[in-house]
Amino acid sequence: MSKKKYIILLLIALFSFNLEIDAQQNQTVTLHKVKKKETIFGIARDNNITIEELISANPEMQQPGYELKKGTTITIPAPKATAPQPVAPVAPVKNNIDVGIMLPLHNVDGDGRRMIEYYRGLLMAVEKLKLDGVNVNVKAWNVSQTDDINATLIQTGADKLDVIFGPLYSKQVRALGDFCKKNSIRMVIPFSINGDEVNRNEFIYQVYQTPETFNQKSVNAFVERFGNCHPIIVDCNDSTSNKGSFTYALRKKLEENGIQYSISNLRSSIEMFQKAFVTTKRNVIILNTGRSPELTQAMHKLDALLAASPGYMISMFGYTEWQMYEKYNQNQTYFHKYDVYIPSSYFYNEQSSYVQSFDKAYKSKFGVEMMNALPHFALTGYDQGVFFIGGINKFKSAFMGARNQVYNTPLQTPYHFGKTPNGGFRNDAFMLIHYQTNGGIETFTY
Repeated sequence: MSKKKYIILLLIALFSFNLEIDAQQNQTVTLHKVKKKETIFGIARDNNITIEELISANPEMQQPGYELKKGTTITIPAPKATAPQPVAPVAPVKNNIDVGIMLPLHNVDGDGRRMIEYYRGLLMAVEKLKLDGVNVNVKAWNVSQTDDINATLIQTGADKLDVIFGPLYSKQVRALGDFCKKNSIRMVIPFSINGDEVNRNEFIYQVYQTPETFNQKSVNAFVERFGNCHPIIVDCNDSTSNKGSFTYALRKKLEENGIQYSISNLRSSIEMFQKAFVTTKRNVIILNTGRSPELTQAMHKLDALLAASPGYMISMFGYTEWQMYEKYNQNQTYFHKYDVYIPSSYFYNEQSSYVQSFDKAYKSKFGVEMMNALPHFALTGYDQGVFFIGGINKFKSAFMGARNQVYNTPLQTPYHFGKTPNGGFRNDAFMLIHYQTNGGIETFTY
């Protein structure tokens, strides 16, 4: 072989070797443009890497308050090579779900009595699931406000559970959350709590939504449904109202979207009140209070307006607590007359045959009627029991409480959960209840 030919072959070999090295190096990272609704958890899972590896490759994610936004370009490291692992013996398949309840289950105060009703509803869910062929074992602990929950956690069998419902009190959340994380137990926080443990613990499912989150969902739903209407914000002169945050956010959103609105006052004369209305569009009334007296007064004001000037198209956009007023002072008739929409995370529909059957079954089984509260605690326990226990049974380790993982239609409260960037799951369910002018009721779940 000539010296010239040998040099050419050597250069080709070296070039090929460098290409291989470059290819290997280029495989170590890729750039990814974040799409709508993507999360750190989902991106890591889809690329077969851990959340820690993804955050390590993108130091900005370690900054306090970091949020993953659509359109952001991030670095995806290649999965680390792992040595072949010996095949472990196959463990016997677990054919039952072990459920723990860690709530104040006593008759000492209101918290205890409410949680007893919740617990009864959850037991009714277990009975329903057993009829469906689901094997469920339930173990309950009375954990009052003054108790150290760590004393409960060391009791026999606590570390073998599949899901725990509790606690009720914020000060007990961290200890229970750490215990569940250590033992790979799903933890459902069924009611409102303070703190952000859900943002750091992937085993927590937080049902409660903050008022700020709920207000934003209400504002978005309003603009989506009434973007072509004429909003009228009515000052009800209620110094105790806490609805200012909603009406402020709504006005800001309306202005951002170029939607004209009017402002009126409940004390105005009919002539002045009428000036806020238009004849070319549907008028949507928003009160800046959720109280019943002002609601009744506003509806009577609308009666007087229409008596003097019929023909206005009118709807009302209210608040969750309006459900409590529905059956008093002919409000149900007024709700239909004025095409009322109520934003909520639950709906107690007395017209539903399924809800009526539950009411009767509860009274027959426990000898008392459910408490006069909204939402009803027994129905809350039932819906959460069916959702979580049924979902875990059906979807096994893949269960995350997502929209497509609903076991059964809820009686009162829909649930679907979204993954927080570095922690657990937060309930995203939101609904609008619509009292139609034809007497019907429809719900829109978001």
